[in-house]
Amino acid sequence: MLVVDDEPQVVSVLEFTLRTDGFVTHTAHDGLEAMEQVHRYHPAFMVLDVMMPRMDGWSVLEALKAMPVAERPRVVMVTALASPADRSRAIALGAEAYVPKPFDIENLLDILHNLEIGSAHVSA
Repeated sequence: MLVVDDEPQVVSVLEFTLRTDGFVTHTAHDGLEAMEQVHRYHPAFMVLDVMMPRMDGWSVLEALKAMPVAERPRVVMVTALASPADRSRAIALGAEAYVPKPFDIENLLDILHNLEIGSAHVSA
């Protein structure tokens, strides 16, 4: 699991919660660092913010879309942008779920577990 957000408090909460829930996590604080981590660790999942320095979440989704499908992490957007247009754009760019901030951590965990179960069925 790769957690990508430029807000240290959000990263800390997500990293702690995901690790407690059994996920192996890595973190990045901007899009460029996220892409480096994707190539280094090949995470199955990514929790991705949109508004970040150096490379925003939209650009990360574009870069992921250019990768072979088997190498892309499954992306859940977690962002303060909550308009229907932003949600549609994220899905069009390949995000599998869109969670507006402030988010309910249990809801996010449910989404991630459902994606994890879905990927287990696909690979079985």
